Amino acid sequence: MMHIDLNCDMGEIPEKLADGSQEALLRFVSSANIACGGHAGDAETMRKTIEQAVHWKVAVGAHPGYEDRANFGRVALQWSREEIATSVHRQVAALDGFAHECGATVVHVKAHGALYNQAARDAGVARAIAQGVGRWSRDVVLMGLAGSLMLDEFRKAGFAVAAEAFADRRYEADGSLRSRKLKDALVSDPELAATQALRIVEQENVIATNGGVVRLQAETICVHGDTPGAVEIVSAVYRRLVGAGIRVRSLRTGI
Repeated sequence: MMHIDLNCDMGEIPEKLADGSQEALLRFVSSANIACGGHAGDAETMRKTIEQAVHWKVAVGAHPGYEDRANFGRVALQWSREEIATSVHRQVAALDGFAHECGATVVHVKAHGALYNQAARDAGVARAIAQGVGRWSRDVVLMGLAGSLMLDEFRKAGFAVAAEAFADRRYEADGSLRSRKLKDALVSDPELAATQALRIVEQENVIATNGGVVRLQAETICVHGDTPGAVEIVSAVYRRLVGAGIRVRSLRTGI
């Protein structure tokens, strides 16, 4: 049976914890990337999100980003490699502390926003992320953009990796994600997102904004928790995949 990990960025918006919409997402995903105090998140959101993930048997992962809450970590900062490594280590270690309190294990790390996008094209940034995570542990999976150099750098640093594709984002012809500054960067229609996810798994490609085909292989598919209508998108993606006979399971635990 074919299988895929379905991941979602979480613990970023306290209101979604309060109104139950975050927990609704956990019914459909297999991995949660939890903000750990950089671009978003605090002790309460980390602990509560981990508790919810444990309840729904969802794999726990760290989601470190630039410590720039005003811009939600989505503006590229010109930090030194050491500044990036130090920040990533601090954030992952913080989440790990709360995970232990909740009886959970952090099994993967995925950078957030601008840090992720920089690492996809800048080997130095990718190495800095790996260095920061490595100060905490190397027994963890690093997620990165499918087809990008960040995966090569993570492998060189000795990590297991997972190539990631996106159900709710549009792609450029070179395989990069369309800038969020452009109005059509998001795939907000649940059925279109579900179609893209199924295409990723079955055909290993997506349609680029210019109409061309972007070839990719992915072990995990993301739907952002802050995308408008995220619950509807995630549920549509999950149902389309399962309906096609594809098992949704986490990268390491086999949940």
